[in-house]
Amino acid sequence: MKVFVILMLFVLCCGLAEAGQETVAVQSVRVEPYERAFKGFKSISGTQIQRIVISETQGVDIPKEIKRIKPDIVLAIGKDALTTVKSIKNIPIVYLMVLNPQGLLSEQKNITGVSMNISPEKQLRALLEALPQTKQIGLVYDPNRTAYLVKDAQHAARKMDVTLLAKTASGSKEVPSLIADMKGKIDAFWMVPDITVMTPDTVEFLILFSMENNTPLLAFSEKYLELGAFMSTAIDPFDMGVQAAEMANSILRGKHAKSIQQANARKMIVSTNLMIAGKLGIHLNLARALETAPCEKIIRNTQMIN
Repeated sequence: MKVFVILMLFVLCCGLAEAGQETVAVQSVRVEPYERAFKGFKSISGTQIQRIVISETQGVDIPKEIKRIKPDIVLAIGKDALTTVKSIKNIPIVYLMVLNPQGLLSEQKNITGVSMNISPEKQLRALLEALPQTKQIGLVYDPNRTAYLVKDAQHAARKMDVTLLAKTASGSKEVPSLIADMKGKIDAFWMVPDITVMTPDTVEFLILFSMENNTPLLAFSEKYLELGAFMSTAIDPFDMGVQAAEMANSILRGKHAKSIQQANARKMIVSTNLMIAGKLGIHLNLARALETAPCEKIIRNTQMIN
């Protein structure tokens, strides 16, 4: 009994210590995914949180304001938020909801976080669970933006005995011809989050290519399902917030930010467009997919009209 009381006092003291710590959350803009990410962070954070929304702040030097507040940690939600606070050197920073953060960071030792990218191996495995006969997959990317993602994708493809036909583009105008050259050579096309490659014009061309050649598209956002993609593997913003909070809590307990490896989003939401599947002649065993889905994956199946 005495030991139990001592343990309870220890837990309470630790809780009070965390309650006295403070986080400044810098958020790019109030949009639903960022709000969900913030709620995920808040759900397990043991700190007081003060939030600054950049789009609602005019004429304020945010890094200067953060230095005045002297928080124990800074949370950056979104690319603009990370860009705004990354100059701060003496306060740990955890970011989330940032796509391809490698392009924004150099050797900052006080910054870690969760990118919006999902492990290429997880994405490829999801596609092969739905389309097990897939052997050749096409992909177009800008090596100056997403070479590291494609390198991981190629490694994953080799492990799964799949050939990845990856073509490089330095500008969006090159993309349609590169895709057209894949006609008859691929079983599916993998869309990567590369702003050089994925423009409104190239996406429109890709959707037409998919329909004309019965080539299913694997996308990185559910919005492309509405346009005609077969499957998307998207992030779960709330869980990303929880993931970032776990990192922040480790730092607040004494772990240095540089020792916490920056990570991809751990949970993905797999969605399929059943109408597009029908048009492409794909017959999905949805019951089997749901039965074999691992805990880090949520499966949604929709009848979206393109």
